Amino acid sequence: MKRLKKILVPTDLSEHSRRALSYGCWLAAEERSSLVILHVANELAAWELYSEDLVFLSGNTKPWPLDRVLAEASLDLNLFLEPSLQNLKDAGTATKRVVLGPVAQQIVAVAEEEKADLIIMSPRRHRGLRHLFFGGVTDRVTRLSPCPVLSITPPLPSAPWRGKLVPLSYLWPRQRSAES
Repeated sequence: MKRLKKILVPTDLSEHSRRALSYGCWLAAEERSSLVILHVANELAAWELYSEDLVFLSGNTKPWPLDRVLAEASLDLNLFLEPSLQNLKDAGTATKRVVLGPVAQQIVAVAEEEKADLIIMSPRRHRGLRHLFFGGVTDRVTRLSPCPVLSITPPLPSAPWRGKLVPLSYLWPRQRSAES
């Protein structure tokens, strides 16, 4: 089996991402591989209403400078990583990257550029029409990725009746008559 030399862990700074980060740190320590932590900054954060005289309806909108957006995202990433510093030290070589652009495409581009052997992600469980029509970021990364993608999801809580005996009164009439 091929040894993992470089592991990419994209993060959106959520608790779901923290699970993937801890697993990535553990795997990097076990395999003695390097870890790349990636945060793709939100493109919408690059725009801000700007007015010196509090005139918001004048159509005077200017984009933030891209370096400011990337600096803000880098600070957010540093705050996100603070609780995991010990795990990152155990992992060995860990680097951070912040990029701006479409999330799935940027993750794939960084994986190609860094020559990553594995991408570890922790998807959110979306339901509804948005997920049905567009899919999730993890789905798109899995389809476009040049390397394997490991999806770490939290376990679903078990149903309260699973593994317990069901009283006869809850069975359908045909089931009760078949058991008698």
